[in-house]
Amino acid sequence: MESVESRAGQGAALSVVLDSSATLAWVYSEETTAPITQLFKRVADSGAWVPGLWRLEVGNILAIGIRRGRHDARFRDVTFADLSLLPIYVDPETDRHAWADTAKMASSYRLTLYDAAYLELARRRALPLASLDSDLRKAAKLERVPLLGV
Repeated sequence: MESVESRAGQGAALSVVLDSSATLAWVYSEETTAPITQLFKRVADSGAWVPGLWRLEVGNILAIGIRRGRHDARFRDVTFADLSLLPIYVDPETDRHAWADTAKMASSYRLTLYDAAYLELARRRALPLASLDSDLRKAAKLERVPLLGV
């Protein structure tokens, strides 16, 4: 898979900023809706940006799922493999914005800094945000960031 830098350097436009809530709605079939299925077709076709914490958030939820008996380690590993096949690119600048724009958004909209990282990324890259988190969606509307994933 080519790097973010080489793909972005070629002017390739990625279609969306993807958060962990939308990702997990695709992972767990009982949570998958028609809009989530459409979203992941879009991601497969046009790619997505995520902040660096995305893999940790998705991995943590899958680890909790194992501890709670929702699924086993094989499900987690297959999920990681499936997600790794998608053109999902980690934003290399998220950390630089954490103590500035991201922190301000978190404070303004009463979000966690983790959720605000998705909003900051979507606003900075002028892309729609795919999230099922109601507080994050409200903040995105106030920031005039288009939304996907419901």
